[in-house]
Amino acid sequence: MARKRRGRPVHGWLVLDKPLGLSSSAAVGRVKRLLDAQKAGHGGTLDPLATGVLPIALGEATKTMNYVMDGHKSYRFTVRWGQATRTDDGEGVVTETNPHRPSKNDIDAILDKFTGEIQQVPPAFSAIKVDGKRAYALARANEDVVLAARTVEVSALTLVDVVDVDSAEFEMTCGKGTYVRSLGRDMARCLGTVGHITALRRTAVGPFFETAAISLDYLESLGHIAPDSDPILPIETVLDDIPALALSEEETRKLKHGQAVSVLPVISRTPDIDICQGDIVSAMSGGRLVALAEIKGGELRPVRVMNL
Repeated sequence: MARKRRGRPVHGWLVLDKPLGLSSSAAVGRVKRLLDAQKAGHGGTLDPLATGVLPIALGEATKTMNYVMDGHKSYRFTVRWGQATRTDDGEGVVTETNPHRPSKNDIDAILDKFTGEIQQVPPAFSAIKVDGKRAYALARANEDVVLAARTVEVSALTLVDVVDVDSAEFEMTCGKGTYVRSLGRDMARCLGTVGHITALRRTAVGPFFETAAISLDYLESLGHIAPDSDPILPIETVLDDIPALALSEEETRKLKHGQAVSVLPVISRTPDIDICQGDIVSAMSGGRLVALAEIKGGELRPVRVMNL
């Protein structure tokens, strides 16, 4: 017999404004305890040094986390010129210095080189696995960590402010797998100096923005809240870009039991919808998400069923 989960069956998304110094896993644990939720996970890791948007999936929303993690993210960050650190941020010891400081014109001139699809070597202190071990664990053990360059996408990169002669503030929107610490390090090298990140804030993840983010202190002040109350957002919040199809009661029953249904009657209810073989859709009933389903071989086949 399966062991009963502790806590309440809370389902949906909470947009946390993660504070400085707290790991993403610790932040999820705090939220889970405050809401007395049975299950929780986060949609994209933030380093302890970083603050900002940390989407937290509760209950059945954890089945949709990949739609957040694969989405675009936006950051605001500060690079300190003239000092390289072991971790490429302010937490590591200084490993190299350089007296050169770039001008605003110098910085503006290189931004295009770091926009679009670029090659990037992740930081040694990252969660990437090397021979089955996390890179940061090897780096902490003073072992040499050699990570291969990989292609990442930076869709927008702008210089916000030259704070002073030693530092500059930027904003960036990027795709999955982009490391801001690597970007700051590489921009500094391109400018003829060295550098590291001193401040980092994530301002958006997919459909979640900092304007909707709440602090742990605010969440704690709310006490235990009802599963359908603010600040918990519906599971479907992350599925806006996925076609939604309405089911009948019988189709709903079948999908909930893992059975496929004929796709033609379902599509006929929304004839204007544009879908193809292999597409993933949101199967809905009474305005609620029943399952994520795939269109295949004339059928609507359940991929992830929501136990709501």
